[in-house]
Formats: sequence, structure tokens, C-alpha cells
Amino acid sequence: MSNIPETGRTPRVQIRLVVIQILVFSLLLTLGGRLWYLQIRNGKEYTDEAKNNHVQQVVQPAVRGSVLDARGVPLADNETRLVVSASRTELMKMKDRGKGVLTRLAGVLEMKPDEVINKIRLCDSKTPKPCWNGSPYQPIPVTDDATTQQALTIREASEDFPGITAEPTAVRRYPAPGKARTAQVLGYLSPVTDGEIEKAKDTDSPFLRSDQVGRSGIERTYDKELRGKAGVTRYEVDNLGRVMGQTKSDPGVAGSTLVTSIDARVQAVAEYELNAAMKLVRSETDKITGRKYEADAGAVVVMETKTGRVVAMASQPDYDPNAWVGGISAKDYAAMTSKGSNYPLLNRAIQGQAPAGSIFKVVSASAAVRAGHDFNDKYNCSSSYSLGSRSFANFESKGHGPITLGEALKFSCNTVFYALGHQEWQRDGGLKAKPGAHDWFYKTARDFGLGSETGIDLPNEVTGRIPDRQWKQNFWEANKDAWCKQGKKGGSYVEQIAYESCLEGNQLKAYDSINFAIGQGDVLVTPIQMATAYSAISNGGTLFNPTVGKAVISPDGKSVREIKPTAHGKLPVGAQTIRDLDKGLRSVVEPGGTAAWRFGGWPQDKIPMRAKTGTAQVYGKQTTSWLATYTDDFTIVMTISQGGTGSGASGPAVRNIYDALYGLDDAGNQDLKRALLPKPQKTLPKINADGTIDAPDIKPYDPKAQLVDPAEGGVPPLAGPPPHLRD
Repeated sequence: MSNIPETGRTPRVQIRLVVIQILVFSLLLTLGGRLWYLQIRNGKEYTDEAKNNHVQQVVQPAVRGSVLDARGVPLADNETRLVVSASRTELMKMKDRGKGVLTRLAGVLEMKPDEVINKIRLCDSKTPKPCWNGSPYQPIPVTDDATTQQALTIREASEDFPGITAEPTAVRRYPAPGKARTAQVLGYLSPVTDGEIEKAKDTDSPFLRSDQVGRSGIERTYDKELRGKAGVTRYEVDNLGRVMGQTKSDPGVAGSTLVTSIDARVQAVAEYELNAAMKLVRSETDKITGRKYEADAGAVVVMETKTGRVVAMASQPDYDPNAWVGGISAKDYAAMTSKGSNYPLLNRAIQGQAPAGSIFKVVSASAAVRAGHDFNDKYNCSSSYSLGSRSFANFESKGHGPITLGEALKFSCNTVFYALGHQEWQRDGGLKAKPGAHDWFYKTARDFGLGSETGIDLPNEVTGRIPDRQWKQNFWEANKDAWCKQGKKGGSYVEQIAYESCLEGNQLKAYDSINFAIGQGDVLVTPIQMATAYSAISNGGTLFNPTVGKAVISPDGKSVREIKPTAHGKLPVGAQTIRDLDKGLRSVVEPGGTAAWRFGGWPQDKIPMRAKTGTAQVYGKQTTSWLATYTDDFTIVMTISQGGTGSGASGPAVRNIYDALYGLDDAGNQDLKRALLPKPQKTLPKINADGTIDAPDIKPYDPKAQLVDPAEGGVPPLAGPPPHLRD
């Protein structure tokens, strides 16, 4: 036992405890200080650093689905090209904002520096094309047509081209089989914008920054089906960009294939013949003005009469949709959007509006029957029709005496319809409509589908215009203030018109209804509307929604969703009136009819042809040519702006399209081996086990030698009757 007293050890123990306490306190203080330093003093720095350990997405764009014609011929598909792209994010970090890199790149690609620099500038309201309207964070294509040597130069000297990549990529291609561009029907692609990404983020089809989306045509309508789903691989990376691991990945799914009702062979014929007809017309002289016809625009629609499926649709002027692939150049963009180009991006088959002229008379004849007039009664076809001090002339001022409505269609007699339109206006109360006024002519036009969309599966269809009493009132309310400011009693002609419109512009006057009865005045229609209406006469009265899409096929070929024809209405007349209209239209191509000179030798006993010619007057312009036709199988409507008369300008081209469809020669003899489509195609192309379709070969359209003008590549005029039969 120790002899040291207990009180002697106590101070030493206490000292030790104090020292230990001080050490512990110091350690705690040091630890607390360090925690404060890490969390408070430098907390933001370490938070930002931690954020740099994040997930990076590597996107593999889905292969866009092909667009095929009815037999499986590709109208739009993909090909592998060497694409050179620039990362705007990387370039903007450089002192010169990437100008030096882009200048060196321009030298390699044999482009001008400004051309390359403009490719990656961002679009806004003040920036002219070309510019980038996609996300600024995704690689921006500079060219999709790099050579192998150019790509190797960029990749081997990567230190000279930071932010630049050269990779093989699947790029959209529009092969134009048989020289059929099908431009306005197909449309084009461009990069998705940030606004579109934000808008679609909560939908079942969100966009990725790498997506290309359809901007017009069926590329837009069926964009969701064609686009597919991009593959996304996610990696965890640190702030130095080192991969720390892989997280969840989503496999990509290729886009579906769209089979259309377009027949590339017929499309090639339609495009060629429309263009040839316009070239030929421009060589002829307008007898009224004494100058050459301008024939500045045109359209043609070929449609199955019993389904509404579109077999061909051409619009002039047109363009090459390949110009949009990889970013459009300033030169090409100007060529498509300047006033001098006459706007080839417009699909005039669904967006071109003009007075209908005499092809409107099937509507007026139907309206007359609904109003109580007998189709086969006699109506006076005088040389002119008088309204007060004004006289409304028949075409070429020729009269035919008492005739039926069917004969009025055959001779395209204006005065018969002038009188009927005037009578119905008077019955309805004239300037002041009676309660419950029928307005049969205007109501019938709307019931024929005019003044509204047909429902075609193409974007941006226009409605046309039916200028009834309500339209008059609405138009006056929108414009009366301007008219009242501009108008002046006893002033210039324009000032007098404005003055009268200010006072009475909301009144439906007698001359409005007289002009409306022959498809003139303020009425506007589109080729697709008239094709739908004439198809309905052919099929017994059904107004089909025109369709281009025929079926959507999954990438593996196992799922096929057929796009069935649908209808949006029926003609507002009975079966007997439809038969009467059909008989009258058949007489138009028979001896004495206004289109007979264009259908000489046609085998009317085997393939009955019906037609209506139209020559529409447009204020300040030359007349618009219209020709509406149908057989039991197909409806063809053609129009040429500032092209002259209906049968004169459009007749030969429409005849040649029919000849190609049925395999006919000039004498009306049929050779089925030469017939492109003697009957509408009902089946879909055969799908292989891997989902592919074997496309048949297609050759460019080779028009008959005896119908081609070697100098113009068009159809020469045929000998015909006097001008009064060329409405």
C-alpha cells in the first residue's frame, strides 16, 4: 500500500484532467472551425464542385421512318453522310468566340468563312437566314456533304478544331423517284427549338435537343410516328469529365414507316404536265391585254373518286426539299421566300385560292334545284343579262336560246345562272333579307364543302371564302373605318369605291349574287375543295376527307395501322340531281361541249369522261384557268393562275395525265401494259420479315413524242373549235 497521502495525488490528477479537457476542447474547436470553413465560408464552392459530379446524357438520334408511295417506292428516306458539326457552347468560350476555328474549318470545307459563321448564329426576329433555330446546346451541322478527306483532316488535327466533330450520320434524303419531287406534299425538316422542347416536355412524345421535326407537309402531320424515340445512355461523371459509372439507359426505337396513297409514277406525270402546260401558256398571247400570259403558278390534284385518297398532287413553282437537309443556305432560302420566287413553299393545291369560274356551276345548278327549279326545264341562254344600266355578258357574247341546266353546263352558259342567281336574291328580300331567307346559292356552296377545310391530312389548309350576307357584314365591320377615311364622293375611281363601301359595304347586292352564280366576285376556292366536290358527284354524293397517308408500319413490320377513308358530309341534293349533273358534265366532252376539242378520240363508251371548264376573272390579273374532270375511278382538277381559258391552258395536260393512267393513245386505244394505274390500288406493298419493303423500279416519265414540243418540253396546242367553246 502506498504511503503517499491521498490529498497529494489530487492536484496532479486534476491537472491532467484539465489538460485533457483543454485538448478535447481544442480539438472540438478545431473541428467546428473546419466545419464552419467547409460549410459556411467555402460552402458554395464545394456545392458547385459537387454539382460537377453529375449525369451526362449521350443521345443517339432515332433513325427517322421512311415515307413510301403506294407501291413501296421511297419518297423520303435516310442515307449515311459525313456530317461536320460545331459545338456553339465550346466555341463561345474562346477569346475570339470561335472565329479562328471556324475560319480554318471553312478552308478545309472549301466554304467562305462568313458562310460557316452564319450557319451557327442563332435565329431571332432580327437575324436573317441562314441561322440556327434549334437549341444552342446541341451540335450545329455545318455541312452534311463532307468528303472522307475533309473528315480525316478535321479528326487528325483535332487540336486545331476544338468543338468541331466529323461523324457519319443518318441524314434525311428526298430521292425524287422518276423525277417526282413531291415537294409540298412531303414538306421538310428543321431542328427542334427550345420553345418546342419546353412545350412538349410533359407530353407522351417529348423532344430531345437532337431532334429534327417536320415543318410542313406529311413530315409535319405524321412527325410523331416518323420521328421514333432517340436512344439515351446516362453516365455519372466528375468535374474533370471522367466517367464514374453508368446509370439507367433508354434504348432507341426507329421511326415507323408511312405508306402514302401517292403513286410516284403518276406524281411524275402530274408534275411534268403541269410544268409543261405553264411553259406553253407563257408562249401565248392574252388577246385582251395583248401581252404574253404570265402563268405564274398552278396546281393539279389526282384523287380516287370512291375514297378521297390523293394519288398525285403537284404545285408550281416547286422546290427541292433536299435543300433543307443539314441547314439551308442563304441563297436557297432567298430563292424560296422572296417575292420574285413566287413562294414555292406554298402548296397551291390546298393553299392557293382563286375565284372558281365556271367549274362552280355544278354548285349553282344544284342550288337552283334546291330552290325549286326543275333541272330539265328550259332556261334562256341569251348573249347578255341586264341589271339596270349594267349588262353582264355571256362568254364571247354567244347565246344558245332556251336550254336545260345540263346544256347550260355543256355550253357553260353564264346568263342562265345570272338569271337564277338574281331571282333567288329577289326571293330572299334583296338588299334586306326576309326572315328565314333560304339563300340557296350560298347555303349550297357551303354544303358542297366550300368555305371550310376539307380535312386533308396536310397542315395549313386554307378555307377559301363564301361571301354570303354574314361575310359581307363581318368584312364591312372590319374595314369600314379605313373605307370612310379613304372614300370621297366624286373623287377618283378608287375613292368612289371606298366611299360606296363605307356607306353600303355590308349589303349583299344583286350583282354580288349574279357574279356568285358563276363562281366570280368575292368567292374563293382551292383545287382540293373542287376535287373533293367533283369526286362526290362521281361517287354518288359522299364528300370524303382527302388523305395522303395510307398506313403506318412499325419498324419491325409487325404492326400495320391502316388509315381508313373518312367522310365529312354528303352532297345536299338527291340521287336524281347527281345523275343529272353527271349527264351534263359528260356532255361537256362530247361534240359541242367546251372541252370536246381536248378530248377528241376519248373512248367514252369504255371509260366515261366528265368535265367542266372554267375561266375565272381576277381583278388586276389575267384570267385563271380551271379544268375539273372525273371518270369512275379518278378525279383530276387543274388550275393555272394567269393562264387563260380552262380547256385552252389546262386541257392538254389533264388529257395526258389520263392517257398515262389508262394507257391510251391519241385515238383512244388502250394498252394495259403501258397503263400506270388503270384502277386505284387497294392493297399495301408487301412487307418483308425484317420490316423492309422491296421497292419496284421507277423510270422518269417519258411523254409521247407526238405530244411534246421539243423546244419547250410541253404539250403543243391542238386544233379546236372557235374561242367561244374554250371556256
